Formats: sequence, structure tokens, C-alpha cells
Amino acid sequence: MIFSVYINTEIKKRLISMKSFINKKKFLKTLGFGVLLVMMCVLTFVCHATVSAQATDTPVPTGTTVNTNSNESTNPDDAYLEGDLGGLTFQFSGDGTGSLSATLQILLILTVISLAPSILIMLTSFTRIIIVLHFLRTALGTQTTPPNQVMIGLALFLTFFIMSPVFARVNTEALQPLSAGEITIEEAFDAGMHPIREFMFDQMEGSEKDLSLFLEIAGIDSIETRDDVPTSVLIPAFILSELRIAFIIGFMIYIPFLVIDMVVSSTLMSMGMMMLPPTTISMPFKILLFILADGWDLVIGNVVKTFYG
Repeated sequence: MIFSVYINTEIKKRLISMKSFINKKKFLKTLGFGVLLVMMCVLTFVCHATVSAQATDTPVPTGTTVNTNSNESTNPDDAYLEGDLGGLTFQFSGDGTGSLSATLQILLILTVISLAPSILIMLTSFTRIIIVLHFLRTALGTQTTPPNQVMIGLALFLTFFIMSPVFARVNTEALQPLSAGEITIEEAFDAGMHPIREFMFDQMEGSEKDLSLFLEIAGIDSIETRDDVPTSVLIPAFILSELRIAFIIGFMIYIPFLVIDMVVSSTLMSMGMMMLPPTTISMPFKILLFILADGWDLVIGNVVKTFYG
């Protein structure tokens, strides 16, 4: 009797937990569908407002006469169309000025935002800085101090500081002319990649073997200038070079802290304290050495200087 009551109670608990789990899944699905619907409505409103603005504000190119009856232009050199679709008037101007519509600008901005983390991590100084900071924290023996948020934030702002001349050139040579309609998107991409390529080439001086490795893999033999190196070959070579430099700096950071660990460990062994973990005793001494040597200034200053050497 008691066993049957226990079985019925457990079955009721399971059913209640299953119902709550199903309700949670339904709620999450409904929430996701609602967010997707709101995003679609916002995009539809933006596109509708953009097309309406173009239909009312886009001027007719000089020398072009629009026939409202036949929708044909008397100037065959300009691609200028006007029509009506469901009560919505639309116009397309192909005057070749290279100016971007608001919809295309929004699409371009969203694309750049989606690729920004990869560009920031792989094509800048971020990789070297964050690896060195992780080596420093591991050498000190502090597992979560400084926390990851602080280390990533420090590496991010140091990256902005180091890359500010490059970003300024990208803004001056690519973004501003593109916004003004002076160059096309392809020309803006080439102009924006030129400062970044120069930065990567400058950081790879002295380690051309990484570039030679990927040129050999890609089957490219004749390279005379930097312009002959494809970007698809330059980027992985730069990342490999950054990893090598970061590991070399990390090894140099490890040496003084390793000496402290060896001294503490040998001292504990001579005193017969074999059950006491050496890291527990050595960590305060390593922190004290790091403070007395003004370690943050030494590490951060020398890491930043490696990009200007």
C-alpha cells in the first residue's frame, strides 16, 4: 500500500515537472517568434520609408526628360526609371556617382558589425595582448584575478590605442570618401584594407617564414612587392606570427616566477613539509615580486612597444 502511494506521488511529480518544462519551451518559442516578428516589422518599415524618401527626394538627372505616359527617358545614357507598384512610387537612379542609398548603407553597417569581432581579434594587436595577459595571470598563480572581463577590456582599449593611427587612415581614405559618394564600394574596400595590410606587414618583419609557408601552400612563387601578396595569404601568416611572438613573451614572463616556485618548493622539501602545496606559499611571494618590480608597467609597456619597434 505504501509502495503504491509512493509510486503515484512520484508519477504526479514527474507529470508536473514535464508540464512546466513544456510550458517553458512554449514560452521560449513564443518569445522567439515575437522577437523575429518585431525585427521583420522594423526592417519592413525602414525599407518602406527609404523607398518612399527616394521616390519623393531623388532629383531627375540633368538632360533627362521623364515621360509619365510611357515611363521612358529621352536620354539613353542615363538609367533612370520610374514606376508604380501597388500604389508605391519607386525610382532608381544610375548616374554612376557611387552614392549609397540608405538601405544599402544599413545593410553595409550590419555586415560590418557582424564581422567586427573577427576583424578586431584577428587583424589587430588584440591577439598578442590577450595571450600575454593570460600567460601573466597563469604565471602569477591567480586563477581568476584579474577576471576575464577586466583582461578583455584592458586588451580591447590597448588595441584601440595601438590601432588608432590605422583606424584614422581607414576613416580618412575609405569611409569618408565612400559616404561622400566619391568612390565605389570596391574602391573603398581596397583603400580601407591598405593601412591594415601595411600594419600586418610591419609586424611580420623578421618572421617572413610564416608568409613564405602560406605562399608555398597557395602555390604562389613570384612575389616582388607587398601588393603581390593576396590578403587571403597575409591574414593567416599574420595570425601565426602573432601567436609565435605572444608565446615568446609569455615564456620570458614565466622565468622569474618559475624561479620563485623552485626556491619555495626546495625549501619546503628541506623542511619536511611535503604535504603542503608549494603554490600556496609561493603565490604571495610572486605577487610581492610583481608589485615591487612595478610589473604592470613593465609588461604592458613592453608589449605595446613591440608594435612600434
